[in-house]
This record gives sequence, structure tokens and C-alpha cells, in this order.
Amino acid sequence: MRVDPTYITNLVGSLDQAQLNEQQLSAELSSGVRITSLSKDPVGAGENVLLLNQIQQDDSFTQSASLVTGQLQVADSALGSVVSELTKAISLATSANNGTMSPSNVQSVANQISGILDEVQSLANTSYQGQYIFAGGQTSAAPFSTTNASPGVTTYAGDSDVNYLQLPNGQKIQLNVPGDQIFLGSGTNSVFGALNSLIADYASGTVNTTEAVSDTAALGTALNYVSQQRVIVDSSITQVSAASSAVTNEETQLTTAQTDLMQADVGTIATQLSLVETQQTALEDVIVQLESPSNSLFSKMQP
Repeated sequence: MRVDPTYITNLVGSLDQAQLNEQQLSAELSSGVRITSLSKDPVGAGENVLLLNQIQQDDSFTQSASLVTGQLQVADSALGSVVSELTKAISLATSANNGTMSPSNVQSVANQISGILDEVQSLANTSYQGQYIFAGGQTSAAPFSTTNASPGVTTYAGDSDVNYLQLPNGQKIQLNVPGDQIFLGSGTNSVFGALNSLIADYASGTVNTTEAVSDTAALGTALNYVSQQRVIVDSSITQVSAASSAVTNEETQLTTAQTDLMQADVGTIATQLSLVETQQTALEDVIVQLESPSNSLFSKMQP
């Protein structure tokens, strides 16, 4: 009869493996995590890294979307107030243009429109979290200022840069409309140009109807132009909201997939752990018996 001289070594190796399995299963059971090391499941560990990276990207986008949504809403509110102020200025100018007002009343209109210009300029210099939202890329300084001349001149210190929010899929959403595009426009659609001209038209109390009517019409054109620019902001709000909802849903799905991948099956692991512990006990008993002189394999072979 041939006897394998390494039988004890093999049994000890099996016992070591059983103990290692018991440790791994115990760790999984206590942590509730199925993959506790790269060697346990390299493919699963790799999938987990990819899922976590995408979840982090989605979370970062969601935070950015929340911030820019606040900025866009402030911009929309400011432009809504500008529309209201310009509508008021047109009403005042129309009344002054009918030729029935006294000089003092006409001057009063000039003063009221001057106040409207100040309010519109304040709105055009709106800031959000310390950044001027109508300054293009020059967000650290107020973009608009007006001289005291007659007619006054409103200048723009910002630039024409347009900022975008990039979605996880690579698409971009416009986040701002530069102030020069909204309030200065070109020619007849300049908000500040029309307001400054109207103030000068009525400042003396004597109305040059032809010029005043022309400047009032220019302000109406500028009002319509502001409304068009506001549509861009409203569209961006809608797009950001939709993208944020889509990314939030994706993040929920990815989190569920990541949980399913990593979460331990407690029932199955408990059963496996019980079997491994039984195997470990049996191996220990066999080794103890075989290492005993009276129970050695050679003694068992004696007649």
C-alpha cells in the first residue's frame, strides 16, 4: 500500500483555506458588503468603481445645476422687473407726448423716468452670490454706470462672454445673456439709450413731440428686445431643470445598481459560513487524530 507522505500538509492547507473562507464570509456578513477585496471579485470591483465614478459625476452636476438655477431665476426675476419699469416709462412718455401737460408736469415725467433709469440700472447690476450676472465674464464689478450729462450716457464695463453648463452627456446649456446684448443692443433697441433720450426730451419742460414720440417708440422696441432676451433665460431654466431631473433619476438607478452589486446576500452567506465552519471543525478533528502517535496512519497499518 502506497502512503502519501504529504497528507498532513495537505490537510493543513485545506484548513488554512477554510479559515480564510470563514474570515471572508464573516467580514461580508458583519459589513453587509459582498465584495470586500479586489481579489474576491475583480470584475465586480471594477464595475463598482465605474458606477461610483458616474454617481460622483451626476452628484457634482446636480450641485452645479442647483447653483446655476438660482442664478438664472434671479436673472429672470430682474428682467421681469425691467419689463415692468420700461412699461411704466412708456406710459409716462405717452402721456407727456399728448401736448396737454404743463411744463412742470413734463419735468415731473423727466424726473420719474430718471428714477426708472436708476432702477433699471440697479437691476442691470444685479448680483448673485457676489457675482454680477449681466456682466458677461467680468462678474466681479458692476457692469453699468451712467453719466450726469444731458442726455446721459450709460456705459458697460463687462464683456460679451457667454457661460455654459455642460451636461454629463456633453451637451451644453447657456447660463447667461451678457448685459450689453440685453440693455444696450444696437441702435433702436438700446434700453439705456432710449431712457436717457426721453429724460433729455422732457427735462426742460418743453416737448419736441417728433423727437419724444420717436424716442418713446425706441423704448417700446427696446422693451420687446428685453422680453426676447428673457425668453433665452427662461429656456435655460427649463433645460437645466429637465437635465437635473434626468441626472437625478440616473443617479438613483446607478445607486440601486451599485447597492445590488455590492450588497451581501445575508441568507446565502450565513449558510456558506455554517458549512465552512463545519468543514473547518472536521479538518481540525482529523488533523488532531492523525497527529496522535496512537492514531497515526502507520499504527493503523500494524496488524
